[in-house]
Amino acid sequence: MVYNEFKKIVNISKEDISGQILEQNRASIKVKKEKKVIENLIKIIDATLDICSKKSFQSMSIRDLSAASGLSRGALYSYFTNKEELLILLLTQGRQIVYQVLTEQISTVTSPHEKLKIAIKSHIYLSEAMDTWFYFNYIEARNLPKNEQKNAIESELETEKIFIDIIEEGIAEGVFKDENVVLLSSTLKAILQDWYLKRWKYRSRKTSVDEYADFVIKIMESILLIG
Repeated sequence: MVYNEFKKIVNISKEDISGQILEQNRASIKVKKEKKVIENLIKIIDATLDICSKKSFQSMSIRDLSAASGLSRGALYSYFTNKEELLILLLTQGRQIVYQVLTEQISTVTSPHEKLKIAIKSHIYLSEAMDTWFYFNYIEARNLPKNEQKNAIESELETEKIFIDIIEEGIAEGVFKDENVVLLSSTLKAILQDWYLKRWKYRSRKTSVDEYADFVIKIMESILLIG
């Protein structure tokens, strides 16, 4: 699987994301027309990510968001009651997308070796397709209230656990060497994050997303594969 194939297989559109947000927040969203809700959620998400690519979420005002999205302040408050709620909504959805895509993709194969390769590629390819969202999630998670920070940490560990489970399965089947699984998975997650946190570095070196994904797989195979 290469990046272009991944984009055809995993087609997460803005409409899909906004539809998921609507499904999970119907009780709090005050607008009833589903089409209008999805259209406006797309405007809100796009505007937030665009503004936060230039300054922090904390520095963004509702006036900024209103001007960028084309929605009045009153209309914005039909979707969230305050900025904190908007931040939680966006970060929660971002984490759910990552977990959903990884679990769906690795479920298509049975071999631990293949699962590991697909999980690595899926994470890197997804972060390429949704780079602004991934960067936003990483940077702004620190601005969550304490109870939500705990949820963010648990979600981070949940994603890491996908790799832990795959490696442990490979060790049990005699495919992988018996390494420090938790430390290795944690290190792997940091390498995966480097793709979207230091995107400028790889772009300047003309490293493609497929080259990066293949190289990360080679690193893991050199550590884990037996024989």
